[in-house]
Amino acid sequence: MINAQFPEKLQFLFRKYRYKVAYGGRGSAKSWSFARALLITGAAKQLRILCAREVQKSIKNSVHTLLADQIQALGLGGFYEVLETEIRGRNGTTFAFAGLATHTADSLKSFEGVDVCWIEEAQTVSKKSWEILIPTIRKDGSEIWISFNPNLDSDETYKRFVVSPPQDSFVAQVNYYDNPWFPAVLDQEREHCKLTNPADYPTIWEGRCRTTVEGAIYAHEYDAAIREGRICNVPYDPKLRVHTIWDLGWNDSMSIILAQRLRSEIRVIDYIENSHKTLDWYAAELNQRRMNWGSDWIPHDGDTRDFKTGKSTKEILLSFGRRPRITPNIGVEAGIKAARMLLPQCYFDKAKTSRLQECLKRYRRGVNSNTNEPGSPVHDEFSHGADSFRYLAVIAEKMTNEEQMSPTVSRWEPLDASMGY
Repeated sequence: MINAQFPEKLQFLFRKYRYKVAYGGRGSAKSWSFARALLITGAAKQLRILCAREVQKSIKNSVHTLLADQIQALGLGGFYEVLETEIRGRNGTTFAFAGLATHTADSLKSFEGVDVCWIEEAQTVSKKSWEILIPTIRKDGSEIWISFNPNLDSDETYKRFVVSPPQDSFVAQVNYYDNPWFPAVLDQEREHCKLTNPADYPTIWEGRCRTTVEGAIYAHEYDAAIREGRICNVPYDPKLRVHTIWDLGWNDSMSIILAQRLRSEIRVIDYIENSHKTLDWYAAELNQRRMNWGSDWIPHDGDTRDFKTGKSTKEILLSFGRRPRITPNIGVEAGIKAARMLLPQCYFDKAKTSRLQECLKRYRRGVNSNTNEPGSPVHDEFSHGADSFRYLAVIAEKMTNEEQMSPTVSRWEPLDASMGY
């Protein structure tokens, strides 16, 4: 008989549920308890166990070492054989290790016979990975165990298993104060964090979600927008011109912000993002809204002619009845500074600009692994929306409700709002 103790909040691991979910802050004994529960259960009966995470570059990135340590702590060294890439029990129980991001639906088929799948650090698991993994773990009576420290409330794992958990789930928030064996050395670290890093303390130690990713460029400004109620219902005002601000892309995402200006107030009323669509598709998306259009602000390279078509983005948009203008190129860092200054003036429609908000929450700088110093902004799936917002900051003062350039002439003249633009 194995004599092992568990925090009361984690004893549900020995009860039967399809999904067993534990989330919370540091020092809660989540990983320690998950490893122990699986080793004990696997010693009692033959199980095929998959230990997964979103990215696993090597076995060192897995829970292999944690399991090996707990085997010794539980006195199970004579039962389990710890191999380089797997762990085997004398009764046929096996532990395998995998990174989800490198797998497809076909490559995961080999795991269809898994009894238990434990996903550690599950806050990073993508929607695509969940949609591939869950139907793969299909054996009768199979279980999916999920442990993580939450990051954003918009992360896929948090939304899927905490905000709207599936049927047959047990979800527990577990923190350091739920761990009877919380060590004194960690308590010293906790107290130090509370004093020196109060902004991150609730996430690190109490398992609360952040409003932006760690190191987000616009963290302070976005937090202020939430506190001040500027992420809300922002309706279209037909008396004001709607200006569009573009970040061009084909393989990468194309992003378009729809914004109105009333004196110094910028109202971000809508947002479009897609990829592998031609300019006529985006023009049609805009034109069908039949708004009181202002200018279409495109990046500085929008005046460059494509060698395949012989036409520039500006010329193509003109042919679709749009009103393109070129956004001045002031450089990334100057644009970020302008964006920080503009954010306190902005209101965002909560529903229609949710994707743009996600981009602003996750826009961050790369960190040099050798010096630990922040560098240029990371180019990823969230940078396109953030770039379009940076362009909005550059042209915000030029957003007028009075006169616009006619798409059919090269001079400035008033446009009649009754034209339906």
